[in-house]
Amino acid sequence: MRIEYHRTLIADQVRNEAFFAALKAAIVPGKSVVADIGAGTGLLGLMASKLGAKEVFLFETAEVAGVAAAVLKANKAKRCHLIPCHSTEFQDRLAVDIIISETLGNYALEENIIATLADARQRFLKPGGTVIPDHIIQYVAPVVTSRIDADLRAWDRVGHELDLSVAQTMSLNNAYVRALQPAEILDGCRSAMIWDEVDLTTETKSKRRGEAEWRLPRPAKIYGFATWWKVELVPGIGFSTGPLSPRTHWEQLYFPLSAPMDADASDLISVDLRSSSSEEAGTHLAWTAIHKNAGGKVLARQAHDLDKGYLP
Repeated sequence: MRIEYHRTLIADQVRNEAFFAALKAAIVPGKSVVADIGAGTGLLGLMASKLGAKEVFLFETAEVAGVAAAVLKANKAKRCHLIPCHSTEFQDRLAVDIIISETLGNYALEENIIATLADARQRFLKPGGTVIPDHIIQYVAPVVTSRIDADLRAWDRVGHELDLSVAQTMSLNNAYVRALQPAEILDGCRSAMIWDEVDLTTETKSKRRGEAEWRLPRPAKIYGFATWWKVELVPGIGFSTGPLSPRTHWEQLYFPLSAPMDADASDLISVDLRSSSSEEAGTHLAWTAIHKNAGGKVLARQAHDLDKGYLP
């Protein structure tokens, strides 16, 4: 059982306090019925109960459901009902005022939050009910230092006249969870651009695509791209996983380039990002970077795909 993973969630005070504040803003004591989807050890469900929810239904399909059951019992949470299955598998009638789900990953959508909340919203949520979280904004920015790039090129440094370039190529077709410093990102993160926005309160696609482009204010070598996200739980309450924000257990994602792009002032650097997530196929990521000169002539184009870096 990945109890250590759940400990990192409980230790994340930025996360915990934001979700507590969102529940407090949404719950009408004695009236609100709450569904906690992906309940883990039961923290958010217990928060909802302590804040006065009339009833709380906690969905959890992993082994940690047994821990959640014991936690609920230890807290004498009589208004909390643990349902040991995925919410999409639950066929009984359920009508709730609030759906809450902390199924967010380092790549925000990797735990299939879009499809999960769409199903719950359609089948469980009362008209006018609240979905927590309600919006996700995804950011991207160029990385201008070689720290991570150098680590990924270890294959090229083996020596002994050995060619490990096949493995090197695979390494550069992966995305990496890393904590980046603002100084490692173009203009200290001021260059960050939105590449995707997800509204979880309405119908939206699990397949995402977006792009961003930068005209460089000065010469720079681009080694890859960093992405992160900002979540709005309810209006006015949320948090970010970006390098300039208070640190959470989530970190940024680093998308490598097969070769750094050495750009002059006024050159254009762009990236096109694509993703798809599903319970059956997992998460697929692909990214294409283009370097143009100041006049718009393409100098380099690099296409990367997680499938090319995957080792079964």
